[in-house]
Amino acid sequence: MTLSVTADDYFPGIEAELQCFTPGGAVWDALNLLKEFIRDAISPNLPSFISPGMPLDKHAVLIDGTWYDTGFEVICSSDTKGKFLVVSDGEVVPDAALVCAGAVLASTDIQIAQGVVVEAGALVKGPVIIGSGTEIRQGAYLRGDCLVGQKCVVGHTTEVKHSIFLDGSKAGHFAYVGDSILGRNVNMGAGTKLANLKFGPGNVSIMLNGRRMDTGRRKIGAILGDNVQTGCNSVTNPGTIVGRDALIAPNSTVSPGVYPPRTVIR
Repeated sequence: MTLSVTADDYFPGIEAELQCFTPGGAVWDALNLLKEFIRDAISPNLPSFISPGMPLDKHAVLIDGTWYDTGFEVICSSDTKGKFLVVSDGEVVPDAALVCAGAVLASTDIQIAQGVVVEAGALVKGPVIIGSGTEIRQGAYLRGDCLVGQKCVVGHTTEVKHSIFLDGSKAGHFAYVGDSILGRNVNMGAGTKLANLKFGPGNVSIMLNGRRMDTGRRKIGAILGDNVQTGCNSVTNPGTIVGRDALIAPNSTVSPGVYPPRTVIR
């Protein structure tokens, strides 16, 4: 089987959605372009009453493009199945974004879309774009040039650094995502680590069709195609590229390289 590393092989159609993915280029080129892309695309929208670097002393909500720190109620109970609901004038506001008291937004270069929830104890350092319906859960840590799509989860004690989450991707528990790309609807089992820095000097390289290919990057984690699932406590080595619909078994240590679609990696 001849393997390829263009973005369309891993995330079909993504080049039309995000300009950091270039037609015909290597899929990791998006990481090289991510910093510039985010700075061009971001529309920071935090309100003036949120002090950068300080834990919020009360909830803040975004409703129809306007931020409020009073005049609403936040409900989270067994009746809401553990979800946070914002209530205004006696009605649930389903598209309200919520930044909970105790969360820390460390800079002003952060964009939060409708329906986002940032729970208490999360720390977000910009530049960061967070898409609609995404959950940033307690203890999550996002830092520097993170692009998080719609309906994603950055979960408890999960660190994300200079990475891309495409729509529907979830790293729910105890994960590390460094210099990596998660395709649409990727699900990372608890404790998954996407290591991004090899022990020795020099750039990360991978084997592709029997030839060693220099990625040109000192740091590169994993690139997981659409619908990839990783088992609990799995670890990928720097320069791991996994095709669509593949499975990584629990407790696996994945060697660098390019893995075909629908592979089961043990």
